[in-house]
Amino acid sequence: MARVRQEALTPEPSGSLLTGRDVRDLAERLGIRPTKTLGQNFVVDANTVRRIVRVADLTADDVVVEVGPGLGSLTLALLEVADRVVAVEIDPVLAAELPATVAARARPGTSFDVVLSDALDVTELPGPAPTAFVANLPYNVAVPVLLTMFARFDSLRGGVVMVQSEVADRLVAGPGSRTYGVPSVKTAWYAHAHRAGSVPPPVFWPVPRVDSGLVAFTRRPAPRTSATREEVFAVVDAAFAQRRKTLRAALATWAGSPARAEELLRAADVEPSLRGEQLGVEDFARIAAAAGES
Repeated sequence: MARVRQEALTPEPSGSLLTGRDVRDLAERLGIRPTKTLGQNFVVDANTVRRIVRVADLTADDVVVEVGPGLGSLTLALLEVADRVVAVEIDPVLAAELPATVAARARPGTSFDVVLSDALDVTELPGPAPTAFVANLPYNVAVPVLLTMFARFDSLRGGVVMVQSEVADRLVAGPGSRTYGVPSVKTAWYAHAHRAGSVPPPVFWPVPRVDSGLVAFTRRPAPRTSATREEVFAVVDAAFAQRRKTLRAALATWAGSPARAEELLRAADVEPSLRGEQLGVEDFARIAAAAGES
């Protein structure tokens, strides 16, 4: 993890957000060509980033962590409300440029840091503990980044992420839904999540071929269980690895045999003929606890 720069921003800023022209001009000056590898689709619409900030329900006291700030469109909107933002950026050229963009445009008195790192490798952040997570997440790593932030920063009380619409549906799905799966259950371990709107492709540059969605979340206590998070997640992974199979069959390898799987399921008061998509996070927690207690 490389910390690019921290400063209290006190120059005479313009207080303006980036326009589409600003984004393209910055990219041209820096020699940036958005890549699919890094999932770079820059937001070029000021109304969209302000909408994200409104949904996040931030206050001046919030310490916001943002992943993938890019050229700073969302970062500047966050600093209109929150007094401190820490951005995690994997691209060294973008990370080096972002402090200058923020210094030129953010309101006086705000504090800003850039951490040059892959978000999946970040274990600590400079300054006070973050209280909100707000990001336009690259489509290809959206779920692991979100779950990593939840796992590593207990201080996060909530936030909002913009992700591919299909991913948004999976994150907020409930038991019984066709989109319910591993991301749904693991997100529910950490937070209450809900869809907070759709975002059309034209607000990005380059324009993606898919719609995006906003997912707002509020931290919740983890289910009460004697099992660890890792033990519960192992059950979840096993149950959905063969989602067409009954839990008795799907959990056979995890438990050691179909008979043992059925024994643990009954001990957890879960019907062995059910499928993983019919269980909530608390059910998975009971199954993991039953395995640990027997």
